[in-house]
Amino acid sequence: MDTDRRQAARRVSWAAFIGTTIEWYDFFLYGTAAALIFNKQFFPAMDPVAGSIAAFGTMTVGFLARPLGGVIFGHFGDRIGRRNTLVVSLMIMGLGTTLIGLLPTYSSIGIWAAVLLVVMRIAQGVGLGGELGGAVVLTMEHAPKGRRGLFGAFPMMGTPAGMLCANLVFLGTSSLLGEESFTAWGWRVPFLLSVVLVGIGLYLRLRIEESPDYANLVERRKPVRLPVAIVLRDHWRQVLHTIGVIVGNSSVAYIFMVYILNYGEAEVGLSRTFLLTCVIGGAAVWLATAPLWAHLGDRHGLRALFSWGSVVLLAGTVAFLPIVNTGNTTLIAVFMVAMGAVLAVTHAPQGTLTAGFFPVSIRYSGTSVAYQLASLLGGGITPLIAASLFAATGTSLSITGYLTAVTVISLVSALVIPRNDAERLDGPLPAGDGRPAAAGITK
Repeated sequence: MDTDRRQAARRVSWAAFIGTTIEWYDFFLYGTAAALIFNKQFFPAMDPVAGSIAAFGTMTVGFLARPLGGVIFGHFGDRIGRRNTLVVSLMIMGLGTTLIGLLPTYSSIGIWAAVLLVVMRIAQGVGLGGELGGAVVLTMEHAPKGRRGLFGAFPMMGTPAGMLCANLVFLGTSSLLGEESFTAWGWRVPFLLSVVLVGIGLYLRLRIEESPDYANLVERRKPVRLPVAIVLRDHWRQVLHTIGVIVGNSSVAYIFMVYILNYGEAEVGLSRTFLLTCVIGGAAVWLATAPLWAHLGDRHGLRALFSWGSVVLLAGTVAFLPIVNTGNTTLIAVFMVAMGAVLAVTHAPQGTLTAGFFPVSIRYSGTSVAYQLASLLGGGITPLIAASLFAATGTSLSITGYLTAVTVISLVSALVIPRNDAERLDGPLPAGDGRPAAAGITK
C-alpha cells in the first residue's frame, strides 16, 4: 500500500508540475508581451512611458481577478474535490490565453481592443487563481511522510518552468520572424500554442487520483458548506501571515521576470534579446535548484530554509537594479542567472510552508485565497508601482527601496512562524472541520 501511495504521489507531482507550467506559461506570456508589445499594439496613442504603464495596468487586472479565482475554485476544491477543480481551472486559463492570440488590435477596432484584452486577462487571472494553491494542496496531501517539502515544490517549479517556456517561445518566434513581422503579427503565435499545451495538461490531470487526505475527510463527514466564509471568519490571521510570507519573493520575482524587460531596454539601452536571454538563464537555474532547496527544507526545516533564504533575497534585491544600471552586460548576465537560485530558496518551500497553516477541510480555499491576495499585493502591482515610481522620481533607487521594504516584511513573517508549527509540517497534517483551535496557527 505504501508503494502504491508513493507511485500515486509521483504521478500527481509530475501532473501538477506540467499543469502549473502550462498555467504559468500562459500568464507569463502576457507579462512578456505587456513589457515588449502591448503598449504598441493596444495603446499606440499614448507616449511610450504612459503606454508602458497602461500595458502593465492590464497585467495587474489579471492579478485582481486571481483572488476571485481563488475563492471560486477554492470553494469547489473543498466541496467536490481537488482533481476535478484543477481540470476546470486549466481549461479556463487556456481559453483566455488562446483568445488573446486572436484579438484585433487598436488599429482595427480602437479602444475596444484594449477592452477585450482586459476581459481575456480577467479570464487568465480567474483560471490561475484556482491553480497554484490547489496543485500544492493536492501534491502535498499525496506526499510520503517527511517528503512534503520536496513533493510540494513540484507545482512551485511550474513558475520558473512556465517563465522559461514563455520566454523561449517569445525569443524563438521573434528571432525567426524578425522584428517587423513579430511586432505586426508574430506575437500571436506563442498565445495560440497554448491550446496544444492545455490539451497535454488535461490528459495528464484526468489520469491522476483524488487526494487521500480529502477522500478520508469526506468519508468521515460532509464537506464544509462555505469553506471560504470559514477561512475569512476564523482563519484571517493565517491569511495575513501567508501574505506576509509570500509578498517579498513575489515582488522581486516580477521585477526580475517582467519589469526588467521594459526598464532594461528603455532606460539602460540593453537589447531585448539580451534581456530575454538573461531571464531565461535565471529561470533555468531557478528550476534546476528548486528541488535541492526543497530537499534541504525537508531535512532542516522549511521555516529555517525560508528565513535564511529571505536574508539572501534581501541582499540580491538591494544589488539588482544598481547592477543593471551599470550597463555591463557580463556583470548583468552573471547576476541575473544567479538571481534564479536566490529566488528559488524562498519560492520552493513557500507553498508547503503556507498550505500547512490550514486544516484539510478548508485547505484549498485557505491556501488559494491567501496565496492569490499575496500575489496581487506582491507581483500583481509591483511592475505598475515600479513604472510609476520611476516616472515620478526618475531614479531606480525608489524601486529598490520599495522592494527592500516588502522583502523585510517576508523575512519578519517567516521569523515569527512559531517553531512548533514549523515542526508540525513534518508530522500529521491538520484535519478538523476548519474551526480554529484554542491556540496556535491551526488545529
